[in-house]
Amino acid sequence: MSKVFKEENGDEWFFPDDAYILSETDSKGIILYANEIFCEIAGYKLEEIMGEPHNIVRHTDMPRIAFKGLWDDIQAKGFWTGIVKNMRKDRGYYWVHATVLRRIHSNGEVTYLSVRRTPNRDDVNSCITLYQELREAE
Repeated sequence: MSKVFKEENGDEWFFPDDAYILSETDSKGIILYANEIFCEIAGYKLEEIMGEPHNIVRHTDMPRIAFKGLWDDIQAKGFWTGIVKNMRKDRGYYWVHATVLRRIHSNGEVTYLSVRRTPNRDDVNSCITLYQELREAE
């Protein structure tokens, strides 16, 4: 039985409040790991996304400056957290509350772990307005 669902006649997909979407990328953003719920909510099979750029799920509604802030925070603090709108393979979308962590392994390799959970709807609604304003300013 599927853990993800969408509302009737809509393009937005949802996942359970107790689920965590996990993925890890290399320093160039190539997917090294994705858990089952990541694949399910994004609409891909694991073999379709392994080795692909993580931005395969980047939604065109996301302003470029939001990702600049993400990378600035990761470089300065080692992590970032915020609300992101992602795109599914079928062009539907889903919102996440994401935390991205920089991991430095014992061999010096740098990877990025992303942990996502269901966002608060008030935060999503605020981001819809903010992201539209930021895109218009680009």
